[in-house]
Amino acid sequence: MIGKLRVCVVMPAYNAGRTLRRTVAEIDRLLVDDLILVDDRSSDQTVEVARELGLHTIVHEKNRGYGGNQKTCYTEALARGADIVVMLHPDYQYSPLLLPAMAAMISSGHFDAVLGSRILGVGALAGGMPLWKYVANRVLTAIENGLIGYKLAEYHTGYRAFSRRLLQTLPLEENSDDFVFDNQMLAQAIWFGFHIGEISCPARYFADASSLNFSRSVRYGLGVLGTALQYRAARFGFNSSPRFAETGRKLPPKLPKTVPPPKTVPPPK
Repeated sequence: MIGKLRVCVVMPAYNAGRTLRRTVAEIDRLLVDDLILVDDRSSDQTVEVARELGLHTIVHEKNRGYGGNQKTCYTEALARGADIVVMLHPDYQYSPLLLPAMAAMISSGHFDAVLGSRILGVGALAGGMPLWKYVANRVLTAIENGLIGYKLAEYHTGYRAFSRRLLQTLPLEENSDDFVFDNQMLAQAIWFGFHIGEISCPARYFADASSLNFSRSVRYGLGVLGTALQYRAARFGFNSSPRFAETGRKLPPKLPKTVPPPKTVPPPK
């Protein structure tokens, strides 16, 4: 808990049995009030390990996909009273040690979303990110910044923190159940006027860490471009997709305004 804000970590899991213990071991349990794991019909020991660790565990009856898993994660987190929700992959690709910093950025009131970016800094390639993925990441991000009109170092990280207000506002059910869900969610957050912060996060690529293969990466990249074009069309009024609701133009949340210090008036002589 930060102040009076309840912090929840959600972990969308698929065959994470070999990395889950290591991930959970680095989570600050004094900060985090609730740990939720949603298993998407794993074929390994993910569920058994999660229950042994005392995590609140939900098992899908059938595989819903990465995006479908996240929808369950956020619905359950809100139902359990979360004020700040951090999505952490249980494959140990992202550092749990950054949880306090990301949650604190949300609790400050300056941001409703915070991304753990592998691109900020110089750690992406050093952490093992394949060169072709790094180049694709940079190219897609540049195109998205241009089409969406925002400026992020990376749209493609899976390490994210959100405020309750954001999760209650976005029409997440309109998004894909596949990997492009991540990208669609960020586009929605920008559409509705939420402010997104970023923090540098080391990249970790190793045998047990999940990663998209080339063919699925191509499909994801096409979905990303489609999302950015759909966003741009919606801004020009050419697209009536429920993913980008019209109310997003009218009621954007705003940051608290900084009150200037009072002017000092010299005493009368």
